[in-house]
Amino acid sequence: MKHETVRATAFAMPLTNSAFPPGPYRFINREYFIIRYRTDPEALRRVVPEPLEVAEPVVNYEFIRMPDSTGFGDYTESGQVIPVSYRGEAGSFVHQMFLNDHPPIAGGRELWGFPKKLAQPKLAVETDTLVGTLNYGSVRIATGTMGYKHRALDTSVEAKKLSAPNFLLKIIPHVDGTARICELVRFHLEDITVKGAWAGPAALDLCSHALAPVAELPVLEVLSAKHVVADLTLGLGTVVHDYLAPGATLRRRGTGSEILIEANAG
Repeated sequence: MKHETVRATAFAMPLTNSAFPPGPYRFINREYFIIRYRTDPEALRRVVPEPLEVAEPVVNYEFIRMPDSTGFGDYTESGQVIPVSYRGEAGSFVHQMFLNDHPPIAGGRELWGFPKKLAQPKLAVETDTLVGTLNYGSVRIATGTMGYKHRALDTSVEAKKLSAPNFLLKIIPHVDGTARICELVRFHLEDITVKGAWAGPAALDLCSHALAPVAELPVLEVLSAKHVVADLTLGLGTVVHDYLAPGATLRRRGTGSEILIEANAG
């Protein structure tokens, strides 16, 4: 295979049979179960990278069922998303996600920088209860429950929330083991149609695990929960900060540990 052919055909690995197709990636009847809870603010600060700023000591624990997605098929994922701000813009930082399907693991990590690992999440209705579970191997590390469709929510409000910016830390190593790419990426969900949204009483249990440390952001108080069904497109991203660029500098502002990172991108 000639040099020019490699350059013209390269999209993702493996070269001749990539693990996922090019986008756009459309999701039909994507089902969210999101439990919003209060956590330890110091624990949050340890995992949210600058220049993002922690908005409040809150975490959204998510179970997401995706029965129909372009190129990725039928799968489920679960993990933690943290409300943040970037240069005064409110958004969410995806902290860690666990799912049961290889193409979206490969595509999510390689394209956007989603922090995805292989595990066994499930989301289903059991009689009168919406139940989300996450197993890492044989070990249960998360269980969420909510009363099924107790109260309807405004679908236009939920669509606006889904359209807010999301942030990821994309890291791809060099062949010598150092970071070759280390970027803060922003992406949006697009063409959103919320088909239904409901709230209800909820509970969330997180268990310690060395390789799936969801419990390191402990549940201090469950604040709210919702169940949302929507069609949407996962938009591609833009780089808003390159941690490895020569112009990426740290400038101290004020006293103590307050640091402002001056981004040179986006």
